Amino acid sequence: MKQKKKWYDYLWVLSLTYLILGFFNILFAWLGLLCFFIPLIISLVKGNKAYCNKYCGRGQLFALVGGQFGLSRKKDIPKWMRSKYFRYGFLIFFLAMFLLMLWNTYLVFAGTKDLSQTVTLLWTFKAPWNWAYHGTLLTPGVAQFAFGFYSVMLTSSVLGFITMLFLKPRSWCVYCPMGTMTQLMCKAKHVTSSQKKVAK
Repeated sequence: MKQKKKWYDYLWVLSLTYLILGFFNILFAWLGLLCFFIPLIISLVKGNKAYCNKYCGRGQLFALVGGQFGLSRKKDIPKWMRSKYFRYGFLIFFLAMFLLMLWNTYLVFAGTKDLSQTVTLLWTFKAPWNWAYHGTLLTPGVAQFAFGFYSVMLTSSVLGFITMLFLKPRSWCVYCPMGTMTQLMCKAKHVTSSQKKVAK
């Protein structure tokens, strides 16, 4: 019997909509912060990875395109990609690039650097994106953050699609920096809870 879909099974629509909106108006990139804060809040409060397992629209999108649409080779994920060394290493690298993005945003806010209307793919290739910026009443730093954050979101989406094509549909979930971070937070919460029980 086919299981009835829940409302959260359609959150892939939001992930796709986000990428499309950012293509036409870069300021929509700010909405991506929800994908950062919600998983962290859930892992802190609940102590589990419910976001990754149920509410991650990006993972659902990969499952849909790679699984139902058959665009994935569905090969097993290699051990090195599943290893903690790769996952933690990728998390550190990802955070370093995120901090660099924040630094560039700060420079624009401070007025020591001009707004760069580009989207950086895979942290290397700068693509002109000036059609997506229509001006704002706020400081250019607001737009700079949007360009930088959209670069992060688009890059992670591209990486996810690449691994989806050659490996299993949701291969990205194995080394997703947010997934690794929430996993660490869940472990820390469980350790803290266990220590409190022992103390009692």
